[in-house]
Amino acid sequence: MGSDDDTGEVGADGPDDDAPDHAPRHPARAFAAAPRGSATADGAAPDADTPGADTPAASLAAVRARGAHAAARAGADGEPAPAARLGVSACLLGARVRFDGGHKQDRYLIHTLGRWVEWVSVCPEFEMGLGAPRETLRLEGDATAPRLVAPRSGLDRTDGMRAWAAARLDELERLDLHGFVLKKNSPSCGAFRVKVYARAGVAPERAGRGIFATDLIERFRLLPVEEEGRLGDARLRENFVERIFAYRRWTELLRDDPTPRGLVRFHTRHKFALLAHSPKLYGELGRLVARAGATPWSELSASYGALFMECLGKIAGAGRHANVLNHLAGHLKEHLDGADRRELAGLIDSYRAGLVPLVVPLTLLQHHFRRAPVSEWARSQTYLDPYPAELMLRNHV
Repeated sequence: MGSDDDTGEVGADGPDDDAPDHAPRHPARAFAAAPRGSATADGAAPDADTPGADTPAASLAAVRARGAHAAARAGADGEPAPAARLGVSACLLGARVRFDGGHKQDRYLIHTLGRWVEWVSVCPEFEMGLGAPRETLRLEGDATAPRLVAPRSGLDRTDGMRAWAAARLDELERLDLHGFVLKKNSPSCGAFRVKVYARAGVAPERAGRGIFATDLIERFRLLPVEEEGRLGDARLRENFVERIFAYRRWTELLRDDPTPRGLVRFHTRHKFALLAHSPKLYGELGRLVARAGATPWSELSASYGALFMECLGKIAGAGRHANVLNHLAGHLKEHLDGADRRELAGLIDSYRAGLVPLVVPLTLLQHHFRRAPVSEWARSQTYLDPYPAELMLRNHV
C-alpha cells in the first residue's frame, strides 16, 4: 500500500489504522509460529510475524501457507469448513508488504470472519515488483481517472499497475471468489474516498478509488467488495457478510441448476431477505421471475443476478426488518396462544424502537418455528439463517 494508507483520520470510513490494537471481541483462533514450509508440534501453520517470515516475500508466503493450512484442517478439532472464498489485501492478514515494510493485521478478519472463509491474499504494489519497503505512491490528477504516481521520483506507475492487475484478475477469476476485503485509503486498494491530488498546492480531495480496486470492481461487477475500516460499522459489516453468502448461493445456482425452474426455487427461498432490503427491487425481481419461462436463460440470469445483488446492497433498516418479522410471525398465528403472540409482537416492536437487537425477536420466532407445523416455504427462507450464526452479526443490528 502507498503512503496514503496512513492518514490517521477517524470518520465514516472507520477507526484510525494506527490506533493501538485492542483485544478481539470473539475468541481468537491461534496460529502458532514456525519457519516457512514447516509446522509446530501441534501442526499449526507458519505465522507472518515470526523470524521465519522476516522478509516481505517470506511474510506473504507465510500468510498464504497459513490460509492453505487452515483450509486443509477444516473440520478437524471442531474448526468449521470454509463456507466462502474471499480475496483480501495481504497486509490485513499480517503480511509485511506495505510501503514501510510493515503490515496492518486486522483481528476481526483473522480471528472471527477467518474461521468461516478461505482467504486469497493479494498485494498489488508488492506483487507488481515494487518491493517493500518502497517509495510511496498516491493518486494524482482527475478523480474520475487518476494516475498512480510516486511523488518523490515523479514515476508514473499507472500503466504497470493496470497490466499487472489484468493478469492477476485473470487468475482470480478462475478461483470463483465470493467477496473481497480491501485496504482502506490505499492508492491501489482503496475502494471508497481515496485521496486524489489534483494539482500542486491544492488540498487533496477524497473522491478517488485505488487503481487495482477500480479494475477489480469493473471486472467482477456483482462481487461483494468492502474495506476493512468500514467493517467497524455493525450495519455495514452485517450487510457485507450477508452479501458474501448470498453471492455464493447465486454462483452455486449458476453452476448446479441453471434453469428457470432452479431460479424460481432460488427466488422463493430469498423472498423475505429481499423484502427486508428493498420492497421496490423485490417487486422487480418477482416480475423477472414471472417471465422466467419466456426469457432466454442468459438474459434472464444476467438481469436477475445484477438486480439481486443490487437489492441486497441496500441496507436493511429496523422498519423493514420488523415488517419481515411480522410477515413470518403470521405463519404462526394458528399455532400460538394469545400470550405467545403478544410476547412475539412485543419483541418485534421493541426491536423496531431500538430497545433490543435483531437477534432477540428472531430467536423467539425461530423457537416457535421449531415447535409449530410451519410450512416448509417459511422454514426455508434464507432470511432466518443468511450466514453462520456463530458470527453473531445480528447481535449488533
